[in-house]
Amino acid sequence: MSNNAPYTFTQNRELSWLRFDRRVLEEAADASVPLFERLKFLSIFCSNLDEFFMIRVGSLFDISAMDKNYIDNKSNMTADQQLAEIFAHVKDLYPLKDKISYELFSRMDKYNIKKLKYEHLNEEQQKYAKEYFYTNIEPVISAQIVDPHHPFPFMANKSIFVIASLQQKDKEYMGIISIPQMVSPVVYLPGDGIQFIKTEQLLLAFSEKIFKKFSVRSKNCICVTRNADIRFEEKYFEMDEDIRSHMTALLHKRKRLQPVRLETTGILNDKIQKYLCQKLKITPRQIFTSYDDLSYDYIYDLLSKAPERLKRQLSFAPLERKENLYEKIFPAAKNKDIFLFYPFDSMQNFLQLIREAAYNSKVISIKITIYRLSKNSKLVEYLCAAAENGIDVTVIMELRARFDEYNNIDWSEKLEQAGCRILYGLEKYKVHSKICLITYRDKGSLKYITQIGTGNYNEKTSELYTDFSLITPSSTIGADAAKLFYNISTGCVDAEYSTLMVAPSNLKEKLTCLIRQEAEKGYDGRIIIKINSLTDLDLIKELVKASQAGVKTDLIVRGICCLLPGVKGYTENIQVTSVVGRFLEHSRFYSFGKGSQQKIYIGSADLMTRNTEKRIELACPVYDHSIIENINNIADVILNDNVKARTMQNDGAYTTKNQNKIQIDSQRYFAQNYRCETESKAPEKTDILKKLLSKAYLPFTKRTAKRQFLK
Repeated sequence: MSNNAPYTFTQNRELSWLRFDRRVLEEAADASVPLFERLKFLSIFCSNLDEFFMIRVGSLFDISAMDKNYIDNKSNMTADQQLAEIFAHVKDLYPLKDKISYELFSRMDKYNIKKLKYEHLNEEQQKYAKEYFYTNIEPVISAQIVDPHHPFPFMANKSIFVIASLQQKDKEYMGIISIPQMVSPVVYLPGDGIQFIKTEQLLLAFSEKIFKKFSVRSKNCICVTRNADIRFEEKYFEMDEDIRSHMTALLHKRKRLQPVRLETTGILNDKIQKYLCQKLKITPRQIFTSYDDLSYDYIYDLLSKAPERLKRQLSFAPLERKENLYEKIFPAAKNKDIFLFYPFDSMQNFLQLIREAAYNSKVISIKITIYRLSKNSKLVEYLCAAAENGIDVTVIMELRARFDEYNNIDWSEKLEQAGCRILYGLEKYKVHSKICLITYRDKGSLKYITQIGTGNYNEKTSELYTDFSLITPSSTIGADAAKLFYNISTGCVDAEYSTLMVAPSNLKEKLTCLIRQEAEKGYDGRIIIKINSLTDLDLIKELVKASQAGVKTDLIVRGICCLLPGVKGYTENIQVTSVVGRFLEHSRFYSFGKGSQQKIYIGSADLMTRNTEKRIELACPVYDHSIIENINNIADVILNDNVKARTMQNDGAYTTKNQNKIQIDSQRYFAQNYRCETESKAPEKTDILKKLLSKAYLPFTKRTAKRQFLK
């Protein structure tokens, strides 16, 4: 944190995020994680960093150009100062990434999965690679000399190029080879096991053949990352313009935005570096050198080719769970609250509810907000079936879900063709809430089944992310949900709700009131909040005041946390815990008070200003006592995690928890115990802690594979 920061209890959000992504990279280095999973963490780290540069760094460049007086309200840094800090932090990550990658692929060698360079190929493999190059690569690549007749080409975002320093007689030239997107990033070679070479390595090897009239003095692979932070809200289309067409045009524009990063394999020679900086309009501080791959997107395809036996040996064990908790879920949901905890419960349970509703003659309407969907969505299939069966289906589709825009455009067209009514949210607010309302007629009365979630209706990510889903027959929640859909449909954001907390109208105000109520209790107050990010300065200040009043506060924050805990006089009663493990922690809940006075809400909103003020978000109260106890138990297990959890220090750094006695891995615990403990009745808090203290849920290592628990 800058020494000139306006508050001693806050830190810069970008640097906080980089600490989170470093922890993802540390999972790739963790020997207790199965080897295939470590490779996935390596790929996730790199894709996270790509998105960080495209969005956050891109945004800071925009701010730097437009507003020289901008000052970050948490670190007192200008945009340029933040960029300088970011570049310095990221420079340190590349050598660590290279080291981990080298170790992982060295270990893969033992299982006969080998990443090779051209000079390491045997005679048969060289012959195959040569034939492959001339047959499949050379005909489609674009190679050129840069001179007055052959201008510097456009370099597409995240595409890999080979750049060479060439000489012909006494003249120097620069050669560039581009790799079309349809070319496979790897070439699989003949031989035992899985042996492969990266396509760019082949291009490097054959660069002398490609530029055969020149002498190749040096050669590198390079990759440009471009700003992708298009602000859809800024210049809106005309009233009669189709929003899907407008979005498609904006997405094409994104591909050509200004470069923000240049990655290279090996150090560029001075002349080429200077030339690239000039043409790409970047500075040397934006150049990052790697000695390994510039992209690991091929990892998943590579691992899919491994024998099943090896996949089982070197991957996390599959979750054992009940796909359908009820033979018929619609009748059950009419009479009681149902709580699902993904991925330990299957999303199939919610999909079953929609499928049953689609074929139920008593159902009048289904309304749902959609932010992200999987590529093959059963939900869309069931919504289309409902519309075709005469049910009124309204889908509020958010086309501005970053990097899912094309997918959402395609799904909106399919839903519309099936007869669904498609709305695209509100002009100035993204619809980020996750809510589905089923209205049906029963004995002459209209009744509701409402589902509120913390995560997207995405079948794929529901198996990878931890999320909560509440299905309730509550008439008051249902009435609020109906009001919410009406308000979104009519463009109203300033409305009152009796049970739901809804942004931007009242969520921030009500959270503030709940925090203040706990502050009034002093040392008898209790706050537990689990979210992905905390940046909203107004809510941070309220949490600080509660801490100063003596309220014990636990913040479970996976990623960005701008509040610094343990700062004397401010946040001494606040602890920040972050869990990075097998599953992406994505569930969000807000708990205030203890015992019979406790109030718990689950919802879609992180405590970021964009969520509390600039999006349609909601949080729903939990009334069922067994579900409240269930969420309390989940919180207890996470707060007792000392394997995958880290505790934030007052300087923003993370430290491991004490492991002297037993090891508790919360996600592993849920994978082994969650459903069997909740099928009949959630155990009491004392029971769950007793079980935790009697058995250690160990990480996945060969050493502990034979004994799952320590007694």
